[in-house]
Amino acid sequence: MTWVDPAASPDFPPLLSARRIVPGTHVFDAAVAGAAEGSLRAGDALWDGDPTRVAVAIVLEPEVTLRRAVQMLPLAIVAAGDCIGALAPPQVGVMFRWPQTIAVNGAAVGHVRVASPSADADREPDWLVVAIDLRMRPAPDADEPGRAPDRTTLADEGCEDLTNLDLMGSFARHFLTWLNIWQDDGYGPVRYNWLERAEVDGGNDEIGGVTTISGMDEAGNLLVRNAAGEALTLELLDSIEIAPKEF
Repeated sequence: MTWVDPAASPDFPPLLSARRIVPGTHVFDAAVAGAAEGSLRAGDALWDGDPTRVAVAIVLEPEVTLRRAVQMLPLAIVAAGDCIGALAPPQVGVMFRWPQTIAVNGAAVGHVRVASPSADADREPDWLVVAIDLRMRPAPDADEPGRAPDRTTLADEGCEDLTNLDLMGSFARHFLTWLNIWQDDGYGPVRYNWLERAEVDGGNDEIGGVTTISGMDEAGNLLVRNAAGEALTLELLDSIEIAPKEF
């Protein structure tokens, strides 16, 4: 098993200001709390040193309405897919499940979360937190392999030589690359790449047993048909988390 030096840190791009969280703290919660109180600003990136997880939260200050800013969720998923694809062995197949799950070789390996201080889709949010959480390798108290066939870790799928630091630095670089593409070319490239890896199965409970993905609109909403053949639109905005008032 590969373990990392406690003093080591991810190779984040210079545009990000990296901060390691206190052990036992969740990066998403810490980033949301810091953004809400003003101690974290755009470009701050929190990361978790736990070698069993790939956990990073990035604070943004969007200059667009929440309706567009929520597109950071599929954008981060696409960045995660590129990150894993670039570092993992060829036999590792990465797929996406609506709205926020990342799957490897047919089993869920993690997810992306996005938080905003407001649910008003037509206003610019003061801040946005985008966080990724992937299972890097089994935790010491994890169930034996096979006990939860719908969940896996990257190490169990052939990435045992990688570390969480490798993946965190790579994810941050891919995320900023996709952010630049989104700013220059709009949502179209993100939509195309998300759909290229969309997992379609008839029993996907996360999207209500949908049997067919028809596409994705320019706002990032998923277009589907249910078992009865009815056309439905799954709103991307429904996936955002609104920061609790105590933050």
